[in-house]
Amino acid sequence: MLGLYSDTDPKWVAYVENDLSTFMSDHLFAEQKAASNGFSFVMQYPELTALTKFMGQYAYEESEHFRRVLTFMQERGIPLQRDRKSAYVKHLRSFFKVSDDKMENLVNRLLIASLIEARSCERFALFSKKAKDPELAQFYHNLIKEEVGHYKAFLSLAKQFQDEAVVDEKWDQLKRYEADYMKNMGQSALVHG
Repeated sequence: MLGLYSDTDPKWVAYVENDLSTFMSDHLFAEQKAASNGFSFVMQYPELTALTKFMGQYAYEESEHFRRVLTFMQERGIPLQRDRKSAYVKHLRSFFKVSDDKMENLVNRLLIASLIEARSCERFALFSKKAKDPELAQFYHNLIKEEVGHYKAFLSLAKQFQDEAVVDEKWDQLKRYEADYMKNMGQSALVHG
């Protein structure tokens, strides 16, 4: 369904269950950054109606996810930690060189966003299947459908703004780059760590 080139080791779930504060804080701030990214797309590409229409809805949904995660943490008494920079996102962003072509940069950003959403889906699905706490498992299961929709929409948008064969090649290379990085991950409670 997601087409990722590597799967998270199921042992990652134990790291999460042993440190829900780190996992859910990281997830909370990932949702905030995703919503901000949606706003950023609208501000930088106001002339692209298809893009701005999706990004308005995307920013709203990610803000709603932020609210749901924060509420869940507060109801459960899970301590909120400070935000931290994502080494995963930094790594993905390093794959593409910044171009003088605005549309090239747009497509590259869309592909990175799509891959972040896909990996989040993969991790949330794994956690929802393996978590010992049924309420927590259901909470993450409920997020998956929207996250899959985001992953697909970002990829579809990229193909609207650049030749599909070019996008497919970039997508393949980016996923290989990500899979190589992820080989050494899965030993922390971070969403993408």
